[in-house]
Amino acid sequence: MTDRPRRRLGLDLTPLRTSRDYRLVFIGGSISGFGSFITYVTIPFQVAAITHDPFAVGLLGVCELVPLLLMAFVGGALADFLDRRLLVRGGEVALAALCGVLLVNALSHRPHLWLLYVVAAVSAAIDGIQRPALEAMVPRLVTPEEIPATSALQSLGSIAAQLGGPALAGILLATIDLAWVYAFDLSTFAVSLICLTLVRAVPPPPDADRPSIRSVSTGLRYARSRPELLGTYLVDINAMFFGMPQALYPFLALQLGGPKVLGLLYAAPAAGSLIATIGSGWTGRVHRHGLMVLVAAALWGLGIVGVGFSHALWLTLFCLAFAGAADMVSGIFRSIIWSQTIPDHLRGRLAGIEMLSYSTGPLLGQLRSGLMARTRLGVSGSIWIGGALCIVGTAVLAAALPRFARYDGEHGMARKKAEDEAWLARSAT
Repeated sequence: MTDRPRRRLGLDLTPLRTSRDYRLVFIGGSISGFGSFITYVTIPFQVAAITHDPFAVGLLGVCELVPLLLMAFVGGALADFLDRRLLVRGGEVALAALCGVLLVNALSHRPHLWLLYVVAAVSAAIDGIQRPALEAMVPRLVTPEEIPATSALQSLGSIAAQLGGPALAGILLATIDLAWVYAFDLSTFAVSLICLTLVRAVPPPPDADRPSIRSVSTGLRYARSRPELLGTYLVDINAMFFGMPQALYPFLALQLGGPKVLGLLYAAPAAGSLIATIGSGWTGRVHRHGLMVLVAAALWGLGIVGVGFSHALWLTLFCLAFAGAADMVSGIFRSIIWSQTIPDHLRGRLAGIEMLSYSTGPLLGQLRSGLMARTRLGVSGSIWIGGALCIVGTAVLAAALPRFARYDGEHGMARKKAEDEAWLARSAT
């Protein structure tokens, strides 16, 4: 009697058991992501230590946004034309080289601020090429029925990195030289490259389009024609633009206990996401995916409002964890909608658009929060007002996109099965 509810709520590990290639991608990506999140915390910390200016930290988001806007479209088109595994592996090699640049810069007598901005920009460009290929590759490694479980597992790997990486980064930054922090990240790339080398080739679909402006336009027209896709993009951009205060974490940490709590601030949302993911078994039985995305986005904003009003470390961490859990629920359902509704021959290009939706919001949100914090609102005001605007924006989008709010995942699953059967028939001929 007690085992049945546990199976309903527990994490479904089926894709890890049934797919060797997905297992390799999951392991390599989780370990590489762990190290990358250490650097993700360390670069803003280093900028804050050099400049003592929240706007300077927020500018990192601008440096990442411009190349990302361009390369996400390029990466999406390439992912629909080339072997997706090779694109992912090439991206890992390039990111490892950039981590080496950060290490050399940290070892210099006077580290260059401009180099941190350059590395942030180039990393975003590489991510724009690599991420669409990875997201387009994963659904090819599992069956349609395993997509909800795969979405949760992908989130789990990311959460483990977000939880462990920032927490360890806070400890390392408080105890050892900055250069060793970058060196740790560099070592994790070795594992991911070995795993990706062992993954079998993932060739493009038989009806792949050659990369061109026309092929990119095809992806954009398809996304615009599907209300369920537009809804996932716009809701996430709204939530992250108004409710992403990460640029303020170094300054919030000074109010709550100093550098030693910085890693806790970065890790708290991931802790909430982990709890939500472990109990994500229920998501496979919910079909109103659009409605769940809207509800989760509003709850994210509510958690950020709590962060802005909090003056205690424990309450701040609780609110961040609450927000992280809500964001994970939104992410799971958005991923299911993407996987169920996008044909394989368009998956790379649509993955590029998806990447823009979940990347531009946080990057612009960092700039917004940094600018508002320089006004009389201060750090706390910038955070809680952003959370409130997130809730308002979510309500507006719910009213403006009724078809998205009514999206039923059962129809999406039927469509996905039919498309996969057609793809197999074309491959056989």
